[in-house]
Amino acid sequence: MSRLVTGIVELVTNDPALGDGSRLGLVTDAALVIDDGHVAWVGRAADAPAADERTDLDGRAAVPGFVDSHTHLVFAGDRSAEFDARMSGTPYDGGGIATTVAATRQAGDDALRALLARRVAEMGAQGTTTAEIKSGYGLTVADEVRALRLAGEVTPETTFLGAHVVPAGADRADYLALVTGEMLAACAPFARWIDVFCEPASPHAFDGDEARAVLVAGARAGLGLRVHGNQLAPGPGVQLAVELGAASVDHCTHLGRADVDALAGADTVATLLPGVEFSTRSPYPDARALLDAGATVALATDCNPGTCYSSSMPFVIALAVRELRMTQAEALWAATAGGARALRREDVGVLRVGSRADIAVLDAPSYQHLAYRPGVPIAHALGA
Repeated sequence: MSRLVTGIVELVTNDPALGDGSRLGLVTDAALVIDDGHVAWVGRAADAPAADERTDLDGRAAVPGFVDSHTHLVFAGDRSAEFDARMSGTPYDGGGIATTVAATRQAGDDALRALLARRVAEMGAQGTTTAEIKSGYGLTVADEVRALRLAGEVTPETTFLGAHVVPAGADRADYLALVTGEMLAACAPFARWIDVFCEPASPHAFDGDEARAVLVAGARAGLGLRVHGNQLAPGPGVQLAVELGAASVDHCTHLGRADVDALAGADTVATLLPGVEFSTRSPYPDARALLDAGATVALATDCNPGTCYSSSMPFVIALAVRELRMTQAEALWAATAGGARALRREDVGVLRVGSRADIAVLDAPSYQHLAYRPGVPIAHALGA
């Protein structure tokens, strides 16, 4: 049955062909018609066609559902003590991942499934309608397959991250061979993407040559490419991602001019994760340099138990405006259409005829309240 959603005081479509012609495609006094889960019509409420059902938002704003293109939601255990230590000055180096690996391996399928469902529901209650979910807390063939299988129950955007860290006690060469061989072969049927933590500054992560081997093997297996890069220090992650045509390189905290220029001239999206810098007391990435150079920027939560246990895209938007010096319009676009580009999706992050009817409703008259009212739960997915 078709449904008319009306009473929208301000609708962000992310389609410049609609509304005011801006990048956000703002339509005031708006309405849209949903049919079979997709947008069938969008425009001014006064021009809306009839529909079988009607939902009145009663003067609220609406935006495309947030697209969180970087999360680690399949995990068990707690690392709040690690957060407390960082707030007291202990630097982050990736070593705490081993704690989560141990807890996740010990958890049963039903326990992990329940934790995952709770986190996905929490995201929807804050306006997120699309989420990418990585493995990476198993680091054995069976545990990585299990994580991807569970993630695939809630999203098509599943990412194989066997190359998260080298497990404690493992030989680096042997583990790299496992990730690019048996583990990849077992996990590829359950994944759309492959990712690697390319961070020579961490003794637990992978250097440029190792990361290249992982990505090349993933591409040969038919997986799209993603990269954790340049988080802890300058490194080869950004350049490698651009060279190999990765859809996204994430973190981008430490960039040189050559990195910015490479991203500006490529289809690779720079996905910024300011919740991580907030949670680790690290320097924030230079979003302005990327945007002013013409690079495509996305925002995501990196929701994980160690470096950012937040599922809130509105919180990330507020951080981007306050700390990354993005405009409110840039931050919202990056959290919706930018995330969609990082996933190479054209059906989400936008509200136009044919797109998925993924809508975040705001208990506010304008999208600008997302950063204006940080920490206040004003956003929710329509129907959540």
